[in-house]
Amino acid sequence: MHEIKVGNIKIGAGNPVVLIAGPCAIESERSTLEHARLLKAIADEAGVPFIFKSSYDKANRSSISSYRGPGIKKGLAILQKVRDRVKVPVVSDVHSVADIREAKSVLDIIQIPALLCRQTDLLIAAARSKKVVNVKKGQFLAPWDMANVIKKVEAAGNHKILLTERGVLFGYNNLVSDFRSILIMKRSGYPVIYDASHSVQLPGGQGTRSGGERSFIPHLALAAVAVGADGIFIEIHRNPEKAPCDGPNMLYVKDLRALLLKIKNVERAVR
Repeated sequence: MHEIKVGNIKIGAGNPVVLIAGPCAIESERSTLEHARLLKAIADEAGVPFIFKSSYDKANRSSISSYRGPGIKKGLAILQKVRDRVKVPVVSDVHSVADIREAKSVLDIIQIPALLCRQTDLLIAAARSKKVVNVKKGQFLAPWDMANVIKKVEAAGNHKILLTERGVLFGYNNLVSDFRSILIMKRSGYPVIYDASHSVQLPGGQGTRSGGERSFIPHLALAAVAVGADGIFIEIHRNPEKAPCDGPNMLYVKDLRALLLKIKNVERAVR
């Protein structure tokens, strides 16, 4: 099993389960820094390694009117402040080859969105950045199909790969998690992260935006750790009801501490 290093954090190969978390999209500098500091304090108290995630641009929203974020220049400047002031690694989605030149100067992990996981040019450009590349498995892919995705990244000389499970399409506007997926993708030798937020998403379920079933996030996260996930990805917000995007599948910050303590208990039991 590959051990992937992100700053001082080690992922996979029997290392502690890592938390990747933050609001879906960057709303403002103040809000982003507040969330990052709060999440880091909670994770530190629970003894869980923490990486901050928030997107400078969500380019695959349901509607033309959906909130996307502040854009790459302003968003990366804010994420740089998170790195410098909060002292945590940062990850964000990258949607185009052109973005990678700027993104790699700030991001510790370049994340490939699920809907773009087969885009060869994007994968190769991300790999050539020499950064850790987190590829989210498409909702339309079987877990064994990720072997071809891995080969594209490796072909560009990069073996710093994370894979993320985020559910599979199950009829219209619905996703379901098959926890065999985590074990199957771990056979690749790379760490697997479980996205507990997007796995409860109801894509396009509210017409011009996606819905979600937030109440299932803790249960699915615990199941993923029990199966052997190397990390948990959770979109999280102090007030999801007022978040400009993905509110229904974001966890309340106030519920994170209890979940992390349960995750540590499950981790101890299975390891």
